[in-house]
Amino acid sequence: MQPAPPERDGSELAAAVERFAGALRRRNVSEHTARGYLLDLRQLVSYFSPPGEAAPTPAAFGPLEIREFLGECHSRGCGRTTLARKLAALRAFFRFLVDEGTIESNPARLVSAPKTPKTLPNIPTAEEANSLIDQVVYQDGRDRFPDKVVRDRLIFELLYGSGLRVGELAGLDVGDFDRAERWVRVRGKGRKERQVPYGGKADQALGSYLELRRAIPGAEAESPLLLHRWGGKLRRLTARSIENIVRRYALALSGDPKLHPHALRHAFATHLLGDGADLRAIQELLGHADLSTTQKYTQLSLEALMKVYDKAHPKA
Repeated sequence: MQPAPPERDGSELAAAVERFAGALRRRNVSEHTARGYLLDLRQLVSYFSPPGEAAPTPAAFGPLEIREFLGECHSRGCGRTTLARKLAALRAFFRFLVDEGTIESNPARLVSAPKTPKTLPNIPTAEEANSLIDQVVYQDGRDRFPDKVVRDRLIFELLYGSGLRVGELAGLDVGDFDRAERWVRVRGKGRKERQVPYGGKADQALGSYLELRRAIPGAEAESPLLLHRWGGKLRRLTARSIENIVRRYALALSGDPKLHPHALRHAFATHLLGDGADLRAIQELLGHADLSTTQKYTQLSLEALMKVYDKAHPKA
C-alpha cells in the first residue's frame, strides 16, 4: 500500500497530516518515530482516497474506519507489531486534531491494540559481545583506513558499554563527554537529556579516536563526535551508517549478518540485570520513561531461566 504524495492530494485529511508533521518537528520527536508515523498516516490518506473519490474529512472518522484501515493492513501481511505501531500513529494524529479543535474526540482510542509478543532480539552473551568488540582493532597491513577502525571500535564500546540507542550515538557531540568523571550527555527520545556513565575501555577508545580525529583536516571545527567524509565534506555519521558498520563487523568477525546495534543495547541491559543491577538504575541508564518498558528484561530473563530449568533439572 503506497502512500499518496501529499502535494497531489488537496484533501482536508492530507492537510491535517501535514500540520501534524509540522507539530512533530516542533516537538523534536525523533526522526525515526516521525518518519514512521507519517508513512502510516499517508497510507491512511491513500487508502481512503481511491481514484476519483475525495478523502473523508477527519471528523468523519470513527472506530469502524480505523478498524477497516487496520484490517486492510493485516490482509496485506502486516504483523501484530506493525499494526500496533500504525494504531499508535493514528492515536497520536487524532489526539493532535482534538488538541487543535478540529475534531471533538479521538476515534482511535476506542480501538484496542493487538497483543504483541514479549520478545527481545537474539543478543550476544557477555563473552560473545566482548570477543566481538576486542576484534575491532587496527591490523597493520590489512586495514586501508586505520582511523575508521579506531572510530568503529568506539562505536562498539559505547553501544555495549553504555547501552545507547543508535540514534543517540549518532547525535553525540565532542563536547558531550566529561572525561574526568566518565559521563556522557545523551539526548534521547523527545530530546530528553540524561547523563550516562562509560567505562575504562570506552574511554581508551575515545582517547584514541580523538587523537586521530584531531589530525583530520577540518575536523577540529566540527562538533559531531562521529564523522565521515561524504561528497568532499566532513559530515555527521548517520544512524543508518552505524547500523551498516555494526553488521559489517559482525559478519566478518562472527559470521552473524543480522546483528543490529539495538541488540547490543539489549545485551547491556540484560547483562546488568543478570549481575544484580537494580531495575530502576537500568531504567535511568536506558532512558526509559516507563519502568514497565524496562521490566520486560526481568520477565524474559525469568522465562529463559525456566526453560533452562525445565530442560536440565531432573525434577523438572
